[in-house]
Amino acid sequence: MPTLNLYGIPNCDRVKKARNWLEIHSIEYLFCDLKKIDISKSLLHNWLTQSSHEKLINRAGATWRGLDADTKSNLIDEVALIDLMQNKPSVIKRPILERDGKIIAVGFDMQLYDALFKVLV
Repeated sequence: MPTLNLYGIPNCDRVKKARNWLEIHSIEYLFCDLKKIDISKSLLHNWLTQSSHEKLINRAGATWRGLDADTKSNLIDEVALIDLMQNKPSVIKRPILERDGKIIAVGFDMQLYDALFKVLV
């Protein structure tokens, strides 16, 4: 059976909605708390090869707003992006749903999940 991972932060509303949706639909998954796991460079590199940093960085959140202008303007390469995501996991858009190492959704949208799991389950 393929491994389904849901990356997020437990108190995030979107993560709560995604977890609830998965549980209601009896879909098994492994929850990965971004604040408690060691987020490896290889995991983040893998995500950045699949999705743009514009999609993976939560620019609407308090963590992003709290960054100084220099930090924001220096996010010009993968090394800087990975460093930021490792040191401030709250800047990662949540949840990230991954199956067998491939991102299948960033953020939570019920209609997207409905469509994904009609195909994947």
